[in-house]
Amino acid sequence: MKKPSSKLDQTDYSILSILMMDAKTPYAEISSRLSISTGTVHARLKKMIDLGLIHGTHLSVDYKRLGFDVTAFLGIYLEKSDLYTQVSTELRRIPEVVSAHYTTGVYSIFAKVVCRDTEHLRSVLSNSIQSVKGIQRTETFISLHESINRPLNIDEINL
Repeated sequence: MKKPSSKLDQTDYSILSILMMDAKTPYAEISSRLSISTGTVHARLKKMIDLGLIHGTHLSVDYKRLGFDVTAFLGIYLEKSDLYTQVSTELRRIPEVVSAHYTTGVYSIFAKVVCRDTEHLRSVLSNSIQSVKGIQRTETFISLHESINRPLNIDEINL
C-alpha cells in the first residue's frame, strides 16, 4: 500500500505516532526512542507542520469535571445542501458546539455539543442552533457513556 504522502518516511510516521499518543512527549525522549537526534525530531516536526499535516496540539479535557455533564450529538437537516458553509460558520459561533462534520446519509451535518445539563442543552438547541438560518430541523442523541476516545494509532496500521 502506498504511503499517503511521498514526503514522509517511516521516521516521520514514528515521530507522529509517538506525539499522537502523548503530545507532551519531550523531543529528547522521542530522539532516544528512535535513535535520532533532537535536531532531527525538531526538523521533521517543522516539515510536517509546513506540509499542513500537523495543525497544532490539543488538551484532552474531562468536561464532566468542569461541570459539563451532557454530551449530545445532533443530526442536522439543512433546508438546502448549498447552505452548508453558511450554517457551519454560524455553528462555529456557538461555544457549546465542539465539532461538526458535513456528512452523507440522512443528515447534512453531524455535530457534537457539550452542555452543563439537559436544561442548558435545551437552551442551546432552542435559542442558538435551531435559530440558525438554513437549519430545517435537528435530531438529538444524548451520550450516556463514552467508551472510546483516542487518536488513530498509525503504528498499528499498515501504511
